Amino acid sequence: MARSDHNRTRIKPMGPPAPETGQLWSRHLPAGSLRRALGIATPALIFGLRLSASVCLALYIAFWLQLDNAYWAGASAAAVSQPTLGASLRKGWFRMIGTLTGATFIVVLTACFVQNRTAFLIGLALWGAACALVATLLRNFASYAAALAGFTAVIVASDELGTTGGATGGAFMFAVTRAGEICIGIVCAGIVLGATDLGGARRRFATVLATLTQQITGQFVATLMATDRELPDTQPVRREFIRRVIALDPTIEQAIGESSQLRHNSYRLQQAVYGLIDALAGWRTVVSHLVRLSQDRQPRPVREMLQSIPRELQEYGDPAYWTANPVGLLRACQKAIRALTAVSPGTRSRQLLIDQTAKVFMGISQALSGLALLVADPAQPRVRAARSRLQIADWHPPLINAGRAFLAIGTAELVWIVSGWSNGTTCIVWTTITVIVFGPRADQAYSGAIQFLLGTGLAVVFAAILKFSVLPQLETFFGLSVALACYLIPVGAMSVLSWRPAVFTSMGVNFVALLLPENLTSYDTSQFYNSALALYAGSFIAALAFRVLPPLTPAVRTSRLLTLTLRDLRRLARNPASYRPGDWERHVYARISVLPDAAVPLQRAQIVAALAVGTEMARLHRFAHRLKVGAQLEPACKALALGRSAAATAELGRIDQALAGSHWAPQAQRLALHARGSALALSEVLTQYASYFDAGVPA
Repeated sequence: MARSDHNRTRIKPMGPPAPETGQLWSRHLPAGSLRRALGIATPALIFGLRLSASVCLALYIAFWLQLDNAYWAGASAAAVSQPTLGASLRKGWFRMIGTLTGATFIVVLTACFVQNRTAFLIGLALWGAACALVATLLRNFASYAAALAGFTAVIVASDELGTTGGATGGAFMFAVTRAGEICIGIVCAGIVLGATDLGGARRRFATVLATLTQQITGQFVATLMATDRELPDTQPVRREFIRRVIALDPTIEQAIGESSQLRHNSYRLQQAVYGLIDALAGWRTVVSHLVRLSQDRQPRPVREMLQSIPRELQEYGDPAYWTANPVGLLRACQKAIRALTAVSPGTRSRQLLIDQTAKVFMGISQALSGLALLVADPAQPRVRAARSRLQIADWHPPLINAGRAFLAIGTAELVWIVSGWSNGTTCIVWTTITVIVFGPRADQAYSGAIQFLLGTGLAVVFAAILKFSVLPQLETFFGLSVALACYLIPVGAMSVLSWRPAVFTSMGVNFVALLLPENLTSYDTSQFYNSALALYAGSFIAALAFRVLPPLTPAVRTSRLLTLTLRDLRRLARNPASYRPGDWERHVYARISVLPDAAVPLQRAQIVAALAVGTEMARLHRFAHRLKVGAQLEPACKALALGRSAAATAELGRIDQALAGSHWAPQAQRLALHARGSALALSEVLTQYASYFDAGVPA
């Protein structure tokens, strides 16, 4: 791709990164700007139209097939609809998996306890708890699939138990019918959105990834270019970058939903995110060392490194160029890495800067490889995903959610048994839905459940008006569709625009469930309000469960993640060979990805510092093993495992002196310098965050 001089822009001075487009629109919306208002409202109205069309199409097919409870098809279409094509298709796919899993389980449970109602209900509550646990362990739409497996089983069980309770032999047919109704809604939502949306998640993700990659590269190069007097404080910038990199995960899911090619190469997209985290960790080490050199009034050996960085990476500050030419920039990064490895180090300080700068550009290369995949570059080969087990960041929140789900579902079951309520099974269904869906949202779970409860109350009002005032005047499906559209279009639009989306999402899904549209509609007011009370009571029991057994606060979750990471770091220090290459990084990535938004910048920096320490420790252990000086490394590892960072730093200094004083063969001399650079990097990180690495009782 040809480049002209007017397209070249110098890296901007260091400053806070610009926010992603679209996230702060409400802050910058000019008063009275009709054009801007229309630009914001149009996508929301389009989603409302799609939501209405999906529900009406699902109901039409369910009516045509004369299904027993056609409203489940409409409610499923409303639940699975998303503002973007990729999100909707991805959610629909996982919703099908969850539906079939839940339907299969309830058939098995019925076969085991067909004549034992108590055991059947306990098994149902345990299944809900297990699904809540898995939904918390997994993320994004996979989490939703686990949640759906839980309340699909309860939906089928509510039909099977009937009014008085007691499993029957009709579980299989109930499961097939309900699963079919739910799948009809999923397919209809996908058809409507696929026919009206060409999909833009891939392009949006490419833009965001290119912007982040360009900004991180530009700010890092600007750090190298800065003089001693101009060396800025980059901590706020780097910590903000960490937050933005973590936020990329849902965007990846949306892009994968639109493209089978991306789905088969999703490993590269995840590696792109990991690469950016590695680049930030390497940048942190470089900045820390440059600051120390400035304090000691020592020269900054960066001129040769800057000469090794191609001009494309130094001069182009336009993210659009990065989006248009990721392959060329990837080659430039690879060229920079080769050039850096050829630079003569001379001292351990230079070797540290060379190694960490190469680490930054290796991370940038991973991000550019993912960007090349997003822009559909045919030259990029498919990368086989590495098999790795699920990394559990913290078992405590999933176990709390599982216990809360069991408590809430069991309470709803007990209320039904004691009261003999004819709609008690409906109460159990909505208790299960609310407690499982909102459980993984952690500190936002209770507020989400309250919003859902509020939306349910509003849906009851509008459903009553439509059911008893409007529907009796309508005789055709077209009239029903118009009536539904008058309600669903504004509700769908508000679910996109509103700062309380759970309220309007609840108003859409629960409205269809309350309206109960059928071929032969019943206008029994007592039945309607009894069902509405059951739905509201179920949502209330779930909200109460979040208050009785609240999730961990963001501060506690962040503290636990830091403590667990420190514990694992000390375990790694005791036995550096216990982790395979890459395992430590993936382990910490899992914790970084679930850091609460409320985590303070220092805490984000501490967990990245722990990542760097573990990586450098494993690297130093490999060097020491190859140089046959592993025994000299053991005291430093032991001190770190005991939470004595000062002693570990002193031992690392002795290792450096021993390596410097030895006479190495020419082929081992560069390896010894790598080891000295890693020891120096470790010492500086341990010194900077000594209070964190020395905290607590050694594990």
